[in-house]
This record gives sequence, C-alpha cells and structure tokens, in this order.
Amino acid sequence: MNKRALPPFTSEMTKRERVMALAYIPVHAVLLPLLMTWLSVYAGLMDEVTANVLCYSIGFIYMLVFEFRFLRREFDPLHCALEIIAGYLLMMVCNYCTSLILLAVLPTASNPNNGAIMDMAKIDMRWIKAMTVFLAPPVEELMFRAGIFGALRRRSRFAAYAVSALVFSLYHVWGFALVDPINWIYIIQYIPVSLLLARCYERTNSIWSSIFFHMTVNAISLQALSMLQELV
Repeated sequence: MNKRALPPFTSEMTKRERVMALAYIPVHAVLLPLLMTWLSVYAGLMDEVTANVLCYSIGFIYMLVFEFRFLRREFDPLHCALEIIAGYLLMMVCNYCTSLILLAVLPTASNPNNGAIMDMAKIDMRWIKAMTVFLAPPVEELMFRAGIFGALRRRSRFAAYAVSALVFSLYHVWGFALVDPINWIYIIQYIPVSLLLARCYERTNSIWSSIFFHMTVNAISLQALSMLQELV
C-alpha cells in the first residue's frame, strides 16, 4: 500500500474519548467476562447467552454514552462501501491461507471461539445474531481501532497496525488459551481481519467503515457456521 496515496489520517478521538475507550478494554475483556461467568455458571442467575448479550449490551451503552460525539463526527457510510467490499475480498484470501496453515498444523482441531458461539446459538440464535452483528462491532471497533490504532497512528503507522491487531487477536483467544495453550495458535485467524479493519478505518477516515465491515464479517461468518452445523 502506497503511503503517499493515502489521505491524511484525521480520524482521531479527543484525549477524553481515547481514555474512555482504552480504559474499557480491561473491563470488557477481563472483568465483565469474569462477572458474567460467575453469574451464569456459579450463581446460576442466567444462561450463557444472556450473560454474553448483557456483557456486550453494557459495552454498547458505555460507548454510546462516552463516544457519541466521536461517532457523530465520523458518520459517512456511503464513502465506506468500496473499502468494505475490497477489505472483505482481501479477507477471504487471507482466511484461505490461514486455514491451510491451521489444517497442516492441527488437522482435526477447530476454533474454540466459533464453537462457543455456535453452542450459544443452539440456545437462542436471535440473541446471538443481535450480539455478534449489532452489539459487538461498535464496541470492539471503538476499543481496538479508534482507541488503540487511532492513538498510535500519529506516532507510528507500523505500531498502530501491529499493536491493534495483536490485542484484538489476543482478546478473542486468551480465555480459551488459558484452558488449553494449543488454542494460542488461533491468533493467526484474527490477525488478517484485524489488519484489514484497521486498513478500512485508515483509508476512509471513518470508524463507521470498520464498524460496518465488522458487522458484515460477523453476519456472513455466523450464517456460514450455522449452515455448516446443519450439514454436520
């Protein structure tokens, strides 16, 4: 990608917006999951689906409260369409390559995050669709792209891509990897899409582009997993 061909990166949060986005990452990635696990598994107050939907609903409300002005400044969906299409096509190629790598290393294994989602989908597919397609993308994009990528982009473009991709990928696998270290390998499945989400954000100067891209990826992936499960 030719750096000189890129428009100036102007999509930056204010200091307060950035602090609020970054501060929520440990809450969303660690504290809330632990609380929801206790409420669902040990206290028995809710099922796993309700706990996960509640977790993302809290994050969604948090982002609306503290990042609403940033989202309003960024709203320009039409400008994002071509980048979303291009990003998705690139993602398909990257996913094919990572699938070949995983197949060679772990021919009988499967991504535990996908398995967890489909297990919850058996309980209530409607709420899982609402969570993965509409609640998760805004929360995660404001944390990882607008928060981490946006904060580092002015200082180092390489660091912005590398750190945001690594943290996003770790976020999706760390819980499963603590149970079984072999699951760390699934980080490679999330790095390409994380890089492409950041690319989409950078090239359009709008966080909405990565939000809509993320929504598209999750919607199609969930549908594919659902169809695959029916075949099996």
